[in-house]
Amino acid sequence: MSKFMKSASAMALVMAAVAGSAQAEYPEKPVEFVVPWPPGDLEDVLTRMIAEDFSEAYGVPTAVVNKPGGGGGPFPGAIEVANAPADGYTIGSFIIAIPVVGPQIGIPELNPDPFVPLGNFLTYPFVIAAGGNAPYDDMAGLAAHAKDNDVVLGHFGAPLVPTQVTLGLAAELGFSYASDAAFDALDCNTLASGDVDVINTTLQLILPCIDDVKVLASIGAERISLTPDTPTVAELAPDLNVSLWNGLFVHADTPQDVQDKIIAVAEKTMASERAQTLAAETGALVYWQPAAEVVTQIEQDIATMGHIGEILGQ
Repeated sequence: MSKFMKSASAMALVMAAVAGSAQAEYPEKPVEFVVPWPPGDLEDVLTRMIAEDFSEAYGVPTAVVNKPGGGGGPFPGAIEVANAPADGYTIGSFIIAIPVVGPQIGIPELNPDPFVPLGNFLTYPFVIAAGGNAPYDDMAGLAAHAKDNDVVLGHFGAPLVPTQVTLGLAAELGFSYASDAAFDALDCNTLASGDVDVINTTLQLILPCIDDVKVLASIGAERISLTPDTPTVAELAPDLNVSLWNGLFVHADTPQDVQDKIIAVAEKTMASERAQTLAAETGALVYWQPAAEVVTQIEQDIATMGHIGEILGQ
């Protein structure tokens, strides 16, 4: 081998080593967190906290990008994350529906499930609510009213978990909604407009008008601290027990060391005073559930949603 060839070979080895070293130094450029909803709700607020802490911990810019689905729920935003490189620079902040429902509804980019969980950090204080002038005060009253009157339901998307739970509860109570409609946001204005009679939404979005609405039930196993007298769906129909959570997800091929760096920040953020203060103020549960436990949670939720599908004849 000539002297030139030896030098070239040595240089190639050095360049490869440098490239490998640089590649391992994640993060080295801006990181994007995708929230597939409009800004303002709990997952958005908490994801912004994570993004701020991530930027401070690693010295790179971060951005929280809201990708509302225009009535398509969170799936358009999830598709964008699925199509991004598996390098940890695009992180999804996803509700339960992405891994539980997404692979089941014929979206090629989401079937098979392209994601792995990093961890869950939020259980929404999710409620079924009506306007303050509604002629019923609880789910039993709604059921009786709906047998002789048309009741319109507003939701975030027909296949989504809270919608399916709400429809399943109606079936268990012996009634059905006359019609339903999907919205990107379900808040005080939705009820005040008269477009719908009942909504399923997060308590966060109706807190500004909480004294002017009636919370009929909360979705999940635990009563919400801000509405302690309101029964849960699990109390009214134990076989519909699903909690509505949100977590961080990345593409399944993302290197483990990259995943670990994201997890380290997010776990610390959820334990912070500002995150726990938000929980106390909104009735949300804020925590860090490790990835292995999330995988088990998803399996359980898929089974429960399958049962709800049977109730609804789907």
